[in-house]
Amino acid sequence: MTSAGATGALTAIAFLVNLPFGWWRAGVRKFSPAWFVAVHAAVPLVIGARLALGLPFRWAFVPLFAAAYFGGQALGARLRARTAAGP
Repeated sequence: MTSAGATGALTAIAFLVNLPFGWWRAGVRKFSPAWFVAVHAAVPLVIGARLALGLPFRWAFVPLFAAAYFGGQALGARLRARTAAGP
């Protein structure tokens, strides 16, 4: 896989891994221990995926991965709110 392909794959992985954690985070009390776990548990998973893909750490990609992280968290929370509200 090329570096650009691996970077795109890692961005998608970061987004998808954060969806269930965002869902979970939306259902717990803010700043509780469960909330902190929901916010931070995906980080080691994404780092492991980066190492598995053979991508070195580059500061230039941090904004891209941060956007994928926050996007996954936000969409997961929205999906929870949408399903809780009903049809």
